Amino acid sequence: MGNEIWIVALLLSQALLLPIAQAAEPHTERISGSAGDVLEDDPVGRLKVFVYNLPRKYNKKMVDKDSRCLTHMFATEIFMHRFLLSSPVRTLDPEEADWFYTPVYTTCDLTPGGHPLPFKSPRIMRSAIQYVAMNWPYWNRTDGADHFFVTPHDFGACFHYQEETAIQRGILHLLKRATLVQTFGQRNHVCLKEGSITVPPYAPPQKMQAHLVSPSTPRSIFVYFRGLFYDVNNDPEGGYYARGARASVWENFKSNPLFDISTDHPPTYYEDMQRSVFCLCPLGWAPWSPRLVEAVVFGCIPVIIADDIVLPFADAIPWEEIAVFVAEKDVPSLDTILTSIPAEVILRKQRLLANPSMKQAMLFPQPAQAGDAFHQILNGLARKLPHDRSVYLKPGEKVLNWTAGPIGDLKPW
Repeated sequence: MGNEIWIVALLLSQALLLPIAQAAEPHTERISGSAGDVLEDDPVGRLKVFVYNLPRKYNKKMVDKDSRCLTHMFATEIFMHRFLLSSPVRTLDPEEADWFYTPVYTTCDLTPGGHPLPFKSPRIMRSAIQYVAMNWPYWNRTDGADHFFVTPHDFGACFHYQEETAIQRGILHLLKRATLVQTFGQRNHVCLKEGSITVPPYAPPQKMQAHLVSPSTPRSIFVYFRGLFYDVNNDPEGGYYARGARASVWENFKSNPLFDISTDHPPTYYEDMQRSVFCLCPLGWAPWSPRLVEAVVFGCIPVIIADDIVLPFADAIPWEEIAVFVAEKDVPSLDTILTSIPAEVILRKQRLLANPSMKQAMLFPQPAQAGDAFHQILNGLARKLPHDRSVYLKPGEKVLNWTAGPIGDLKPW
């Protein structure tokens, strides 16, 4: 690409796009079509959820042992539990429940560096299901078909952080009939269960709120990214991590003045995103990351580089209208692709991103707020009702094989 295109793009970001927040103030563009209606749904009165009371070792004791669980990107399982305990959809009468929720924190076993270890997760989950099946009659009447679980690992209920191993493991057999609420979403993948509710990863709302800048701040950075380009510890030969997409970003654009990219994570990270027109959201080991949430919250147009990704709340958030999708093979042409987007298209995406309901749907605030990610999950569960009569088993009938799966998963926890 010639210097003249760089100059045009920089002028675009520094001149035409300066007043975006100000232009969005008089009116926020409403989400059109059914997506807008779904986004504004109120789940209260449309479903009732019974929350199992499990021994503390399955949930609260884990957080007491290591509070870092509260801030990592898998913390959805913790905050969903807390939300449901005080939610108006909760029922204390299991006989009137539409859904049953098992609060088990499978990502709260952390390394010294703070990364979740998935190796005990299948045993923890299996133990919790066994406890539920032995102490209440509701699991056994459907083999879990009217139960939902939050499984926010990299590859959901396959319980591993490396794709090849996750695929070999497959989804924990005892979850085959349940509905999964999971951050992982990739089309035609063994770790994405049909009927799953795909949700955003957890990003601390209070922390982001503390870093908001003035709405009149110029978006003077054209393309922004901070993160790994290579994972030398888990992928020493290179090329497997992010299927090479991140490496391609670095190799092609590390010296391009339009691209502010680095492995450094500065204290001004959130402020920088608010000064950027485009924020790269490439896949890592899994196709998603908290950058997607951060980009939407800070009004930075997400550039999604993750083939076959299933995006969170795709029936409520018009991703095609607010994001830019770039195929992994087209990363070397990223500069041309982004500088070719007409200014009016960029402006409309930014106006849509300025819609407060869009941002709210991506967050798990405490306390909960109308239209937030908690409510979008409940909306997803409500839309699955009523349960088909076929989910209820005949007396003595069993569908799931309790001894299926790797031998290690069958060990007691």
